[in-house]
This record gives sequence, C-alpha cells and structure tokens, in this order.
Amino acid sequence: MTNPVYLALDLPRVEAARDLARKVKGHIGGIKLGLEFFCAHGHHGVHELAQVGLPIFLDLKFHDIPNTVAGAMQAIHVLEPAIVTVHASGGRAMMEDAKAAAGEHTKVVGVTMLTSLDERDLARTGVNGSAHDQVLRLAELAEAAGLDGIVCSGHEVGEVHRQWKSGFFVVPGLRPAGSSVGDQKRVVTPRQARDDGASVLVIGRPISKADDPLAAAKAIEETL
Repeated sequence: MTNPVYLALDLPRVEAARDLARKVKGHIGGIKLGLEFFCAHGHHGVHELAQVGLPIFLDLKFHDIPNTVAGAMQAIHVLEPAIVTVHASGGRAMMEDAKAAAGEHTKVVGVTMLTSLDERDLARTGVNGSAHDQVLRLAELAEAAGLDGIVCSGHEVGEVHRQWKSGFFVVPGLRPAGSSVGDQKRVVTPRQARDDGASVLVIGRPISKADDPLAAAKAIEETL
C-alpha cells in the first residue's frame, strides 16, 4: 500500500525544506507545497523539491473566474503536480474549467471548508447550517463538475466517502494522539481519517516541528 501521508512543507528556505523531505522520505508518500512556499519560491522551489523523488501536491487553492483559473492551471503544467487544489465555492463552471485545463496525470480536488473554520465562522460569512452540511453540498457540486475529489476535515470524510465511492479525499488538519491542535478547529488522528476513507493525509507541524522529524514520521506511519 502506498503511504498516504503528504508532508506539508512551508519552510521559508528551499534548502531546509528539501533536507527535511529527504530525511523523512522513507516514511511519507508525498510532499505538499502551499501558498507560502509557492509565493516565496515559485516554479524553481517546486523543481528543487521534486528532486527528492516524491509526488508533489500543489495546494494553491485557485479561486477566480473560470478563464483565469484555467490559465493558472495551464501555467503549472510544467511542474507535473500529482494533486492541485481549487476552491469548490468557486462554482461548477470554474471547477469544470480547472479540471479541463489540468495535466493528464494531475488530480484536481475541491477545497470545501478550511479546517481552521467552524460553524460560527460560516455564519459570519452568510452561510447558514452546519459545517457538515456545507461540506456535503460542496462535495456534491465538485463531483458534478467532474473533479477527482475534495479536501475536507476528518469529521466529514466518512460521510462524503459513503456518498462518493470513487472520490479522492484529501484530509488536512490531522494531529496524532496527544499532539497540539494549534490553529486547527476540526481535527482527528491520521488513523481515524484513513479508516474513514481518506486517500491522502496532510501532516505538517507534527513532523516538521518535531524535535526528531524522522522519529515522528515513523511513529505516524506505524499507526496506519
């Protein structure tokens, strides 16, 4: 079985990120690079991390008019990402165009609701109902738009997996038992998310900020 853990690497220096990825390479399945890393280092930084030899997940969360998102997706073809994110709240047409413009081997997944948000945050943006209901609505829209899957918290992945059997589900905001929650509000353990149907487990600080990142990566892998 392929290791589902993607290490979130938003370190300020490319060399430090590459060294950490190499150190834990045998105990993770891929590397996730987000906006902070991409804005700081661009295509060059992605190429440097690709040298580690693991799949690259570009968590760029595209959200704009359909034509702009399609153009952005085409602009990253050369990086050959395994996974790219768009915001599902951008609408069906935007998601359709994003998928159509993506590389043949790139999975496009829709971000449903950030794991740093809860229902009070939703209400403040004018969205009524529970976080659970919002995720299910956007998952249904993403499936209809032809995306490969969605990003959601471990609290929703089980229900979404039951409704979308063939979907590809990315779960961030994971924390091993006993670790600090930090700024995340809706968290579960990596094992629980995997058992509930997660395809990819995004883990950052529990590995990157650990006193011994290699031991931390090994410990997480052993729980799976």
